[in-house]
Amino acid sequence: MNTDHTKIKLHGFNNLTKTLSVNFYNICYAHTPADQQDYLCHIDEAYSTKRLQQVLCEVVDIIGADILNMSAYDYEPRGSSVACLIAEEPVLPTAVTAGLHVSKQDKAVQQSTVAHLDKSHVTAHTYPESHPDDGINTIRVDMDISTCGEVSPLDALDYLIEAFNEDVVILDYRIRGFTRDTLGQKHYTDHGIASIQDFLSEETKHQYRMMDMNVLQTNTFHTRMKRLDFRLGDHLFGGCAHRFQKDELTALETRLKKEMDEIYFGASPLSNQAQ
Repeated sequence: MNTDHTKIKLHGFNNLTKTLSVNFYNICYAHTPADQQDYLCHIDEAYSTKRLQQVLCEVVDIIGADILNMSAYDYEPRGSSVACLIAEEPVLPTAVTAGLHVSKQDKAVQQSTVAHLDKSHVTAHTYPESHPDDGINTIRVDMDISTCGEVSPLDALDYLIEAFNEDVVILDYRIRGFTRDTLGQKHYTDHGIASIQDFLSEETKHQYRMMDMNVLQTNTFHTRMKRLDFRLGDHLFGGCAHRFQKDELTALETRLKKEMDEIYFGASPLSNQAQ
């Protein structure tokens, strides 16, 4: 494995595809149907088109690319889509192309963002979920950064985690294909990596419990993260703690932690799976 891609003299373009997939989960409790409706309105604002555009622009800047064009569309009653065309090298304004056409059939997706980086792309989608019987609400944000050439999606990792600041984070990183040096030798990676954690700051590592499931032989890496600092008040939407007795708050804390653990471990209790 070559750990310094700058020392590889390539034959032509770097054909490796490096893909980082990030799933963010935020979990909260909304007590009444009215609270749940307010929560959906809050999600529309907190994970709006404008917010996703800002995050995408920062990601593009961090990985060293340039924006060609960005277009956005907001759905009714809620939901939005954004398209951003980007390139690895600076381009003249005359090279800007048309934006992405968004179909009305895409209303099933609450919010989405997509960016193209030459042969690569950056995408973001949000999936709000609530259960009317138990008041547990979850917002999932999916982001994919897939790059070719010199740019690396791992450069944006710490920024993304800090920008969303969510309860559970699921990371997948894979290097696909191969590239050749001037002697014709194939290289299946252009940088050293044993774990995604290698590319996280110490500050981020101290904030999360983490576990890895990696397959080094296939350059496939998987890391799960769960925030260590749990404060019940941060997970009660609308500051509704005053509505409950102490034992009810204890029960709510148990339910919320259980929800996070199930997402973190990717498994629900056997009794639920059998139903």
